[in-house]
Parts: sequence; C-alpha cells; structure tokens
Amino acid sequence: MHILVVNDDGPPSNQSSPYVQSLITTLQNPPFSHTVSVCLPHIQRSWISKAHMVGQTVKPSYFQPGPVFSDDGQISSKPFSTGEQWILVDGMPASCVQIGLFHFFKERGPVDLVISGPNYGRNTTALFSLSSGTIGGAMEGAVCDKKAIALSYAFESRIHDPAVITKASSLSVRLIEHLLKNWPADVDLYSINVPLRKELLNGDPEIHHTKMLDNRWLSGSCFDEVEVDEEDPAEQEREIREGGESPHKEKKLGESMKRTHKHFKWAPKFTDVHESVRKAGPGNDGWAIMEGMVSVTPLKANFWHSGPSGEIKL
Repeated sequence: MHILVVNDDGPPSNQSSPYVQSLITTLQNPPFSHTVSVCLPHIQRSWISKAHMVGQTVKPSYFQPGPVFSDDGQISSKPFSTGEQWILVDGMPASCVQIGLFHFFKERGPVDLVISGPNYGRNTTALFSLSSGTIGGAMEGAVCDKKAIALSYAFESRIHDPAVITKASSLSVRLIEHLLKNWPADVDLYSINVPLRKELLNGDPEIHHTKMLDNRWLSGSCFDEVEVDEEDPAEQEREIREGGESPHKEKKLGESMKRTHKHFKWAPKFTDVHESVRKAGPGNDGWAIMEGMVSVTPLKANFWHSGPSGEIKL
C-alpha cells in the first residue's frame, strides 16, 4: 500500500516533532512493509487547521532522516542523489497533502491513504480539533478523494521514552490497517488519539469508537494582552528638531517619543477543555483519552448542516 505521511509539527525533532519518524519507520518495516512517501512542513505549523497560504509560492527542500529519535537529519535545497528522501515545503499541512499527492512520488503509483501525524499532543474535542493542522491535513486528503486518518499522541510527559513511542507506533499501524479493512462508505476520515503512557508496554489499551465532544471557550479570550513600548520615528525627529531650536524647553527629549500600545499573544485556556471533558461523561473522545483508552472518531469532510430547512420568508 502507498501511504502519504504529512504532519503539522515539521521534520523530526526531539523538541517539536518527536513521533513522526517512529511512525514512518514502523510503516516501512516488516511486518507492515508499506511504501511511504513523506511531505512535511519545513517548520512547526500547529493550530493552522486546513489553511493554504494564498499568494505565496510554496518552495520545497529535501530531507534525509538520521537514526530514529535523533536530530541528525540533513536538509538540502536540491534533491539528494542517493538514499531515502523526504520533501519539506514552506507551507501548511494541507499544502503538503496537495503537493505530496499531485507533484511528487508519481513513480510510486497512486496514494492509497493519507496519514496526518502523529501530532505532538492530543486532538480531542471540538476546541482542539477545529484548529488542528493535523486534522486539517487529513481533511485535505479526504476532499482530494483519498481515505485519510489524523493521528495524535496524547503525551503525559515531555521526556520521550523510545520504547513507549515505538509501541504507540505499532499499535497505531495495526489499528489503521483494521480501519482500512472495515471502512464504512459514509466515513471520509478518522481522528485517532492514542494515550502515550507507560502502560502501553504492558499490552494494548481499550480502543473505542467515540463522538467528538462539542465544547466552547468559556473563560474569555484566547489571547493575553502584552504591552509594548514602541518608538515613533517621526515623533522622535520632531522632538529632536524642536528641542534643538528651543533652548528653554525643559521637557526631557524622548518623553513623548514612545507610545504604549498592546500586542496580543495566543494563550488559550486549556482548563475550558479539561472541565468540559470532566462534565460530559462517557462516550466522547476527550473522555476516552482521560481514561487511558484509544479514541477513534469517524468524521465527514464538511461542515455538516444542522437545524431547519426550507424557504425563509421575512
């Protein structure tokens, strides 16, 4: 089977993208032995959903991975002459899908499945999922008429245990193969969340079909205000000029040159997510991960209609 792997965390990095190479190696090696093509963003692109950069020419670079769980990969602006080669693009996860499907890897035949991930962190509940670049990549695969899976690892520690990650990769591939053999006609993509816990080493956790929890930001803005002092060059020039021409002026030079205004830093309140999961009870994706289970959420690749239908008369 020919599988295209994309993500939103970028090339392998113990700091920002610690899982992708383990999954790719597991897919490629026995007993699975799939053909794997890889097209990733060249840097971290989380929280970007299914966006494309309009007006930007997307440029590729080329990546040769080093050993798994190392940061020893090599990047080149030109294709490598030998060895395994991944494509990196200065675009978004959805763009990686488009470029991977239609502009590279043609000699390997049509892509049978798009896997987006594994994400560095969970993608459960509507609040995370609607902004997820990982799910956005899978959505792009689905609207290109490919079976697609968004895979996320819900970690509990940023200390990466290779044994646990390797077990999560093996479990994920076995689950993906099962879903492919039993794919319903009305499912466009799946969102899978795997709990990255040491208990994986003792055996497979429970795996449940789940619904995506419909939740909301209830504690206010997802941005923090940051005050910034910024100098106005025109005001600075005026004060220098007036100060030089008015010797009796006592105001300190530069006193009015700075204008304090606000910047806004992305800082979502994750307590809203955790509290909504706690209150919702069993059956949803957030609940499954909280209980140490694997969640499998079937999705449609659209904003499905809801509510009344028919003509509206004013």
